[in-house]
Amino acid sequence: MKVLFIGGTGIISSACSQLALDRGIDLYLLNRGQSSRPVPAGAKVLHGDIREPESVRQALGDHRFDAVVNWIAFTPEHVETDLDLFRGRTRQYIFISSASAYQTPPETVPVVESAPLRNPYWLYSRNKIACEDRLTRAYREEGFPMTIVRPSHTYDRTLLPMTGGWTTVARMRQGKKVIVHGDGTSLWTMTHHRDFAKGFVGLLGNHHALGEVFHITSDEWLSWNQIYELVARAAGVEAQLVHVPSALIAAFDANIGAGLLGDKAHSMIFDNSKIKRVVPDFVATIPFARGAEEIIAWYDANPDRQIVNEQMDQLMDRIIAAYESIWPQ
Repeated sequence: MKVLFIGGTGIISSACSQLALDRGIDLYLLNRGQSSRPVPAGAKVLHGDIREPESVRQALGDHRFDAVVNWIAFTPEHVETDLDLFRGRTRQYIFISSASAYQTPPETVPVVESAPLRNPYWLYSRNKIACEDRLTRAYREEGFPMTIVRPSHTYDRTLLPMTGGWTTVARMRQGKKVIVHGDGTSLWTMTHHRDFAKGFVGLLGNHHALGEVFHITSDEWLSWNQIYELVARAAGVEAQLVHVPSALIAAFDANIGAGLLGDKAHSMIFDNSKIKRVVPDFVATIPFARGAEEIIAWYDANPDRQIVNEQMDQLMDRIIAAYESIWPQ
């Protein structure tokens, strides 16, 4: 197969690029050459900026593809550009959506792909829904060969799962309290990017995927308390958790609040039956306990990566102080 990734060196896409190459796919990456991650050996690079369509047309030339994947489309305008660029140029177009597009909070769990899409809290998710709507219309009206993929919380060794990133780990190691939203018992799904890749690469060029929607996640369900405790254990400490209502956190920082109220505050677990039917060899095998060890090892291997955000650190102190003034610990 001949496949084009728009992007291809990000947290999720880097593992998919490598696995695609390992499986003998003729992989092209369209990017601006500005990623912090290297282009994997064997991939062919087309230099162009997807936000400047004419540069993409020049980069594409006469190329045709079995599949095109846009890892960095976030608005209906981005999708409209792709429709103009890739009509008649690909047998399959894969849009990377988000599991945060599902009804929030969910009516039922585990969530299946046919669940309603509605997120009144987070603009990012509403834009993804609008992108899906446009592609669904293109499929129905003109037969545009789209596939929609909804990742949930997919990580690699560089990505800590909690608000604050390394700042939170630094607080743990200093013996300071760290914030967990809600009571910490809501369930969450963490998916290692190498596991995600196994499901995703199986969709490339797969005619059963045309016109369909898939989420691809681990089957390991963890509470947020467990997630913080696993990170703390990997960091060699015991975390002092303070449980703060998500609404109170949102009152201090609207951006953090949008991501909580529109995503992480609610239990989100997934039924992966559909991806397993279409990609029978897909199975997630990397538990977050091992993933947390990879993350901490990566940060500890180079102290320059251990960046503490002083503003975030101070914000956490203010939130904890406000909460404990109402509910003394």
